[in-house]
Amino acid sequence: MSPINAPALGLATLSLVLSQATIASPDARSPANRALTAAEDHDARMGWWREARFGLFIHWGLYAIPAGEWGEGTDYAEWIMNSAHIPVEQYEPFVKQFNPVKFDADDWVRMAKDAGMKYIVITSKHHDGFCLFDSALTEYDVMSTPFARDILKELSEACERGGIRMCWYHSIMDWHHPDYLPRRGWESRSAEGADYDRYVEYLRGQVTELLTNYGDIGVMWFDGQWEGTWTHEYGQPLYDLCRQLQPEVIVNDRVDKGRKGHSGVVDDKYAGDFGTPEQHIPATGLPGVDWETCMTMNRHWGYNKNDDAWKSTEDLIRKLVDIASKNGNFLLNVGPKADGTFPEPCVTRLREIGKWMKVNGEAIYGTSASPFSELPFNGRCTVKGGDQTTTLYLHAFDWPSDGALDVHGIGNDCRRAYLLADREEDLPVMRRGTGVRIVVPPDAPDAICSVVALEITGRPVVYDAPQIVSASEVFVRPLSVELQTPSDELEIRYTLDGTDPNEGSALYDKPITLTDTTLIKARSFHNGRAVSEAAEATFSRVTPHPDVARPEGGLRPGLRCEVFEGDWNELPQFADLQPSTVETVRTIELPGGPAVEYVGRRFRGYLRVPRDDAYLFALTSDDGSRLFIDGVEVIDNDGLHGAEERRGVVPLAVGFHRIKVEYFNKTGGAELRLRFAPVGRELIDIPEQMLMQER
Repeated sequence: MSPINAPALGLATLSLVLSQATIASPDARSPANRALTAAEDHDARMGWWREARFGLFIHWGLYAIPAGEWGEGTDYAEWIMNSAHIPVEQYEPFVKQFNPVKFDADDWVRMAKDAGMKYIVITSKHHDGFCLFDSALTEYDVMSTPFARDILKELSEACERGGIRMCWYHSIMDWHHPDYLPRRGWESRSAEGADYDRYVEYLRGQVTELLTNYGDIGVMWFDGQWEGTWTHEYGQPLYDLCRQLQPEVIVNDRVDKGRKGHSGVVDDKYAGDFGTPEQHIPATGLPGVDWETCMTMNRHWGYNKNDDAWKSTEDLIRKLVDIASKNGNFLLNVGPKADGTFPEPCVTRLREIGKWMKVNGEAIYGTSASPFSELPFNGRCTVKGGDQTTTLYLHAFDWPSDGALDVHGIGNDCRRAYLLADREEDLPVMRRGTGVRIVVPPDAPDAICSVVALEITGRPVVYDAPQIVSASEVFVRPLSVELQTPSDELEIRYTLDGTDPNEGSALYDKPITLTDTTLIKARSFHNGRAVSEAAEATFSRVTPHPDVARPEGGLRPGLRCEVFEGDWNELPQFADLQPSTVETVRTIELPGGPAVEYVGRRFRGYLRVPRDDAYLFALTSDDGSRLFIDGVEVIDNDGLHGAEERRGVVPLAVGFHRIKVEYFNKTGGAELRLRFAPVGRELIDIPEQMLMQER
């Protein structure tokens, strides 16, 4: 949003903003140098967390008492208050039943440590508002229960004794607090007199308690940020408060509004030190971003006595390996029972994971992502080392039946290979073309995952094909294309005429500027010889879509926004529906205030384009949305989901183009944002001066 009283941004100014870059001076106070300092600070704080790779998540609270059952329902857990529509006055009596007499903080820490975990994240307060700690700001806490012991104090002290990092999960959302908004759609509690700012002060007060009264805290793990009442104007100051109270603390992305659904992708304009993909592992990790997959052992986060859908130990170990091979952390959840004990299937899996970690933990802790785009065997690779020596940890899920483990496309000299299960015995290694073969014993040391350590000289030189990178595959103005090598010791040679690159082809040393449709082929070379297949990509110069005729009645500022009411799981046919209201809006976004549920919106009008170019559009929504330009679908972001972004490119001529955005929200959070820019430029919100409608 533009600052109040900011000057209007005319089309000429906008065109200049879109086509020019700001050159910063090399002053120590320049943004570039400040960013470097921030990056160094981030790396220093993240060091222990990157080394740890494996942590224990604990969801525990009043919801453990009903154990997933309410009425005839048996599939509830930590969301039971909301999912079963339990009013506050019916939920509060659980406080007098909470008496976990078998809780033993040292036993919890021991199980985590024996499993190979390095940190614990526990729910200090979940969405139901109940606190597991002694808070001076509310009586809705553990000290009002028959147990009357500060669980977080006991656990933090046990973590200190056990050498485990103590971390807090704290919910931004609070279904119990009288000032939290919005109210649930099903509850009868009036919102009259509620003051959300007063709630935020309560939230900040509890965060202050958590970061003041319990020693050094490793992570503040926030959640519940998706509702419309929570904004960046609250999120950034909360992040800043955490860092002021404990400068070394790490804060997750859910403190602010930069998280894109469950993907883990973080918008770097918002606060947060790492991304949090939930219940899944990103296919290629999140390159350049610190991230942590949080996942349940069965289907629920909190305790549900009927949930027997337990993931196997094999599945969990292989997930841990997969995550580490993509440079991520694994936060594995346990939902303790009401008596303070872990469910037995959790205890068993933690013990079995720990047995594997005692042998193979070296291949997890402090490792980085695999340098290989693919492996010739079923497994993963993690890496540890530096300029002189690197160890490639080859995790074999299926033991080779022919007695050999192959590694393709590696240019380094090999020093030695050995099993982590038998470090004293060297395995024979031989060069085979551009790869190596390791001779292994006939029997796997571990049926789930056996690890072979391959020590090489220097940093990995991997013979992958180059990556051909550009902002778009179509262009109107000259397009810049980069070629990226998987290793600094490789050189790239390329052609623009469709032939395969050879040792006499052009040597890549700077971005390639294209002015016409071109097929680029690129190949990796090492010591003068080709060591990869040729990668290729076609970039097409296109004619921009012509502008459309203006309506006879002329145009005026703003867009026509039709509002529809309904319960949908996907975008409806708005043309067949009657809008409840029709209004003029200046921008493509949702109105401020609490999220509105069961609503759809259709924005229609004209987009004034400042110049001929290929334009990149980015549409973010929670739930579904679509973008049309001149009647052509550019982005489909439909369906029930959290805040997710989809992108599309369309070439447009200078002038006016019809624009339509369709959107709906079912329940929960609500978000809608449309950004654009010429390909290769930074995305911006579409200025209101560019949006028009018929008079």
